[in-house]
Amino acid sequence: MEGWVPVPGTTSGRLVQSALDLFGRDRYEDVSVQAIARHAEVTTGSLYHHFASKAGLYSLVRRDVERRVADRLEGAAALQGGGPRRELSAIVLVGFDYVVRAGLTRLLAQEWPTEARSPDGDQLVAVIAEVVASPELGLLVGAAWRESLRMTAENPVAEAREALRTLLGTSLVPRPAGTR
Repeated sequence: MEGWVPVPGTTSGRLVQSALDLFGRDRYEDVSVQAIARHAEVTTGSLYHHFASKAGLYSLVRRDVERRVADRLEGAAALQGGGPRRELSAIVLVGFDYVVRAGLTRLLAQEWPTEARSPDGDQLVAVIAEVVASPELGLLVGAAWRESLRMTAENPVAEAREALRTLLGTSLVPRPAGTR
């Protein structure tokens, strides 16, 4: 959270935890300021005091979660080395599995809400594009990643992880011309 970590049990800490819980489970539009405050056992005024708005709280939480996932993706890529034989599915699934285990599928499955849009753009797609050394492929893999999270958020028993693994289960080695 960019140099600031809310202390558990404090008002801001409870609001951040509530935002993680509620935005991880429900769409941004379906979570009200009142619901966040009630879940945190604080007043709505406290939310406005610490974060200015629901969008401000969402932005802080979303950026932090994206950074945590990006760190995992970058770490998985580094473990495979810098060569061209990186396994894309293994890298992406490290982040996917973390998001599912943490209960944050809904948070990262949805696009940024208009009023909370990040000025930095989509950090995860940028990291994926860097890992695959292709902005175009990064966009496609990012879209597949988000759709798999959306499927998992809507139906936790869906086979979205296996579909993502199969889709990305190729090595990042370019194929020689004329081969399939």
